[in-house]
Amino acid sequence: MATAREKMTAGQPYNQFDKELIDRRVLARKTLQAANQLPDNQARNAAYKQLLADTGDDFFVEASFMFDYGWNIHIGDHFYGNYDMTFLDTCPITIGSHCYFGPNIGLYTPVHPLNAMARSNDVEMGAPITIGDNAWLGGRVTILPGVTLGNNVVVGAGSVVTKSFGDNVVIAGNPARVIKEIDNSETGNAAAQAQWPDQLGK
Repeated sequence: MATAREKMTAGQPYNQFDKELIDRRVLARKTLQAANQLPDNQARNAAYKQLLADTGDDFFVEASFMFDYGWNIHIGDHFYGNYDMTFLDTCPITIGSHCYFGPNIGLYTPVHPLNAMARSNDVEMGAPITIGDNAWLGGRVTILPGVTLGNNVVVGAGSVVTKSFGDNVVIAGNPARVIKEIDNSETGNAAAQAQWPDQLGK
């Protein structure tokens, strides 16, 4: 029989008051409360990484970082997260490599029933969030349960992302929609190199 943790991670209805889940939330809360006060970048990020499922090379997050469990957070290489990120990791949150997150980012995987009686009975489940490589999320972006973003996606500041999008697009708004396609071909990259020679040459 599946445990509450296994059901939760699989996106099935689960008991949020299961002892294993409560104990982990308490541990995460205590650890993050202490870590978020650390002025030393290396010590703070080492404390974050102890709770996360896995992170790649060159992981860096400013304070503060909040999440429920850490079990379900997977982050690739070269990740930068600005101040005040909240990841609710009822279900897996998977982030690719070379991603940059602005301040006040919210990734929310929990799903509650629309029916009021079911909601009052504490029925809870979730849906995963997946973000591809080379994503850039502006400040105060919110991503809702079940969303997948492809590679090279830029999300405008203040956007609420309610559905999935493919590669090489700029999305913005509430709800977010495609406002521009990005040319990441050799021609597009050459044009960007010409526009930003000093930065891209490093």
